[in-house]
Amino acid sequence: MDTENLSQELLDFFKALSDANRLKIVGLLSQQPLTVEQLAALLNLGVSTTSHHLARLSKAGLVEARADGHYYYYSLRLDALQEMAQRLLKTETLPRLSEDVDLDAYDRKVLATFTDEEGRITAFPAQEKKYQVLLRYVLKAFEPGVRYSEKQVNEILSRFSDDTASLRRGLIEYKYMAREGGGGAYWRIDEGAAQA
Repeated sequence: MDTENLSQELLDFFKALSDANRLKIVGLLSQQPLTVEQLAALLNLGVSTTSHHLARLSKAGLVEARADGHYYYYSLRLDALQEMAQRLLKTETLPRLSEDVDLDAYDRKVLATFTDEEGRITAFPAQEKKYQVLLRYVLKAFEPGVRYSEKQVNEILSRFSDDTASLRRGLIEYKYMAREGGGGAYWRIDEGAAQA
């Protein structure tokens, strides 16, 4: 299923359940089939309002009706509800909903605010999340698998800010880089480890 259809199906599913009275109908129908008149009386609603709610639930495939004499008995399609929830809310399905979102937009906005046209840091943000954006930006200047002396680290960091000590400390504290004790070598930690 493509992302657009998935998004629409999820919207329809949640819209069908996004009303307190429809949730009550689901709860009542999960216990036994009921007519529109019975549901209306139980919920203290008009028959036309109850019919509207049932139509929304039916359209989403959650409720079905069967004729019995002069009445239609509505029942919950519990199997459909469970199948839809399992299929639409799978761990691997949900990330697809944000496929068209620019995940780097926030980082670009932070960098535009806290760096000048040469790419130098103009100020350190107070917010930790924004500070980490700057650290990840600086980290790109270091090659994975290369060991750097403290002097080399400071030379690279000085391209971004005169406050090399704050940047160096931040890279270590947030586990973007590691170092040997006593001013020894520094090296970049791979991204998977840095986020752990």
